[in-house]
Amino acid sequence: MSNGQNETGRREMTGAEMVVQALKDNGVKHIFGYPGGAVLPIYDELFQQEEVEHILVRHEQGAGHAAEGYARSTGKAGVMLVTSGPGATNAVTPLQDALMDSIPLVCITGQVPTTLIGSDGFQECDTVGITRPCTKHNWLVKDVNDLARVLHEAFHVATTGRPGPVVVDVPKDVQFAKGIYTPPQTSPRTSYHPKVQGDLNQIKEAVDLLAAAKRPIIYSGGGVINSGLEASHLLRELVELTGAPITSTLMGLGAYPASGKNWIGMLGMHGSYEANMAMHDCDVMLCVGARFDDRITGRLNAFSPNSRKIHIDIDPSSINKNVRVDVPIVGDVGHVLEDMVRLWRATAKTDKKALHPWWEQIARWRARDSFAYTQNADIIMPQYAIERLYELTKGHDTYITTEVGQHQMWAAQHFHFDQPHRWMTSGGLGTMGYGLPAALGVQIAHPDALVIDIAGDASVQMTIQEMSAAVQHNAPIKIFILNNQYMGMVRQWQQLLHGNRLSHSYTEAMPDFVLMAQAYGCHGIRCEKPGELDDAIKEMIEVKKPVIFDCRVAALANCFPMIPSGKAHNEMLLPDEATDEAVANAIDAKGRELV
Repeated sequence: MSNGQNETGRREMTGAEMVVQALKDNGVKHIFGYPGGAVLPIYDELFQQEEVEHILVRHEQGAGHAAEGYARSTGKAGVMLVTSGPGATNAVTPLQDALMDSIPLVCITGQVPTTLIGSDGFQECDTVGITRPCTKHNWLVKDVNDLARVLHEAFHVATTGRPGPVVVDVPKDVQFAKGIYTPPQTSPRTSYHPKVQGDLNQIKEAVDLLAAAKRPIIYSGGGVINSGLEASHLLRELVELTGAPITSTLMGLGAYPASGKNWIGMLGMHGSYEANMAMHDCDVMLCVGARFDDRITGRLNAFSPNSRKIHIDIDPSSINKNVRVDVPIVGDVGHVLEDMVRLWRATAKTDKKALHPWWEQIARWRARDSFAYTQNADIIMPQYAIERLYELTKGHDTYITTEVGQHQMWAAQHFHFDQPHRWMTSGGLGTMGYGLPAALGVQIAHPDALVIDIAGDASVQMTIQEMSAAVQHNAPIKIFILNNQYMGMVRQWQQLLHGNRLSHSYTEAMPDFVLMAQAYGCHGIRCEKPGELDDAIKEMIEVKKPVIFDCRVAALANCFPMIPSGKAHNEMLLPDEATDEAVANAIDAKGRELV
């Protein structure tokens, strides 16, 4: 042993040094954070090394969403570092967001010294108690000799099984204390051992069901993307083998290419008519890495009423949670799909001609053109803005983030993804303000890529201060705002459900986004005419610095198609049917909100 180190890599160091060393040993290259008194020892260690780059955000919520964007676009854990008290409480929103969308996130929080815990010390809060419901697991480390092990376990828990957020709370005296650092173990000493291999008998039953189906559908979710690129390739192979149509949740876009011949669009509340009708009328449904959430199912007792259901998920708590299934398969999507493809090739007889009547019916539904809209020469329709953005970014290495609202749904409908890890959005929690800091995280991970946040004028203002972080770190993110002067989705619900009483959904003091861009040191663009849109988008793409693009769109456009709350997939409203009378008839007499 020399210099405090022996042959196993164990060596003496301070707790703060352990944190930084653990980041290095777990392959971390970037960390998003904001300093404060309870984490200054860690910041001091970060200052004295160059392997881990710290990205200074302007608010702890921004750190979390940036780490989420980083994780979602790379498949690696995103890491954030915040101080005690308000630093930790500001991290709660991204932690819950990551929990609902299965994003691997490691959050390291500072804490008051152990001697002050429970004394209501300055900037103290019960971080472990507060974050217990919004993390996969959390730890309060009171002994410096436990710190390295806990940090390694945190990365293991965050990234294996169903990915999700974890918190490691480190008191300040533990950061100063000296102890023995141990490097990561090949098999971490933890009771957490998620099942990755599916039951072969159940997989064989699923293959037999799918092979005998006359009206099959494959329904994929974010779990396919979380499982890795191989899972996406296997999903595409299975679709080709079976000849079945495939749809996806909001979080699953890109796992199967939108240009693929079997793609029938996203399903759910604002999904395509053909996807929702096929889901309703199918005889066998294969759900791959999705959780049957309420935005997908509509009215549960009318959801796909005549189908046999197969559900693949690595989280056993998701099986039969919302929808009872006939063949439950607990395991990693990639492993299960590999077995399904192998068994299909070995045993199943593919008769794609038997599916011709099913595809003919889907073609009739598709002919309704449920995403149709009318564009005129004077006003930019939001759907048109997304379509032009998509066309003009083809050929670029493009990543899209969004805020939450109408613009998010229009982006999902009209921007098309052929690859996984290119679409970052807040699906489960629906967090306004997600997209801008998420774009920062994506840009840090992919410095040469074109990263665009499709935003709303209301959502973007919740975290717009992170433009300062983008300027500081030379991250040329593009913020493409569909500016309709309203909280668009709120206004749409008020129009349809509350007698058009627009209670506080109009923004009367909207900032000048071009001047705001200039104030931050960014590039500002405003466009109000359809004929000027292409040139303005090209300008946005060509500028090598952060851009705020104020795209003025039709103020009162509504997002259709739409499944009203309490209705089934075959009761959705289409754009050409969305008259006031039709809306009134489609919505429950009690006027339950579309939430």
